[in-house]
Amino acid sequence: MKFSIASLALLATSAAAYHTCSDEERNMVPKLCGILDQATAAPEKLADELMNSPISAVAKEIEIPAARVLKEGEAKALPIVVAHGMGDSCFNSGMKSITKAAGAKVGAYSTCIPTGDSRIKDTINGFLLNMDASVDVFAEGVKNDPELADGFNAFGLSQGNNLIRGYIQKYNGVEGYPTANTFMSICGINAGVGAFPNCNPEGKAIGGICEGITEILGDLAYNSFVQNILFQANYFRDPSKTDSDKYKKYSQLAQWENEGDDVDSSRNDKFAMTSQYVWVLGTEDTVVWPREGEQWRAMDPEDPFGTLLQWNETKWYKEDTFGLATADSANKHNFESFDGQHIAFTNDELMGWLEKYFM
Repeated sequence: MKFSIASLALLATSAAAYHTCSDEERNMVPKLCGILDQATAAPEKLADELMNSPISAVAKEIEIPAARVLKEGEAKALPIVVAHGMGDSCFNSGMKSITKAAGAKVGAYSTCIPTGDSRIKDTINGFLLNMDASVDVFAEGVKNDPELADGFNAFGLSQGNNLIRGYIQKYNGVEGYPTANTFMSICGINAGVGAFPNCNPEGKAIGGICEGITEILGDLAYNSFVQNILFQANYFRDPSKTDSDKYKKYSQLAQWENEGDDVDSSRNDKFAMTSQYVWVLGTEDTVVWPREGEQWRAMDPEDPFGTLLQWNETKWYKEDTFGLATADSANKHNFESFDGQHIAFTNDELMGWLEKYFM
């Protein structure tokens, strides 16, 4: 089966230069500005720090099965698009093996779509290229791959699911952009995160990356400067501030969920174009809090650090803010889980999900 990493030429200009902080910005978020400086002065070192940070989601190499041979008259499976997690890259051996294994299992073309034209840039962009901008780069990678022209199935790991979900809600049905048919989210940060517990296991941030993230937790997360730069700030959803004006105005996740004042009903229409959703939860996940957000549960705003709502008790379900309830009424949602830490599924589990939902 054919396997690829999306056309590098199309990605060469993505985030060619990173932001240089003003004096005012340095006073506001000195650690984040230091990371931005490092992205320009020492990008390889920064990429390695991201890859080894406590909140990274780097895929391990997996066994590649024998390529599936179609029986006479058997329909060919749709091609597969894969998106990686924070600290990882399509150019790393783990993501290469997962992408190739997925294609071999279902007997279809498979591709991992990066947001940078090298391992270093792809890794850094998972941190310093905001969610909306990352989705746009990802979408161009999809659009310009002729193998995907008739539609595709997709799965992501960790925050890579934000790229696929963002593509669905912005590009599904748009002329020239193929439709995502089935979307499988593995440990996806779908409902955002209310904390980064792996960064502060004993109340002190571990390493420069965690220090940069910890610096913006709270009100600093919800301003245009931070939201325009930091991918992780885009999906930071402080459960005690979801009714705040700043969250509704500045949070990219709030816009995606139609929680803000500017509601875009086209997100609902595009979400409905995808035929099937699969939400996979890691039952021992400590990277995503609450981990149940991987299956659209959320903390109760009336008791933001104590009570966990069922997915159909959340505002976005009850008010169907972006199409979650409509998809449920059409029986499009599937829920899977595995016993393990963040993206620590087994080979057999991944192959089983692919066989069940992509074949």
